[in-house]
Amino acid sequence: MDFIKWIATIVQLVGYGLTGLNIVPWNVFAFFAGIILWFAVGFLWKDRAIMVVHLGAFISLFVGYLNA
Repeated sequence: MDFIKWIATIVQLVGYGLTGLNIVPWNVFAFFAGIILWFAVGFLWKDRAIMVVHLGAFISLFVGYLNA
């Protein structure tokens, strides 16, 4: 489980880097992957706060992606 957390963190950091370099839409894809992985971590830990914040992030990112 710790492995998933660190992979999710690295993927999110890659998303931030791609955003800083304006590499679109790969930044969005990295964020989606990181969000899904972090949601899985929250599920495995039974941590609703982690799940809720990443569900909210997923919805926000998805709606923004559809409107772009």
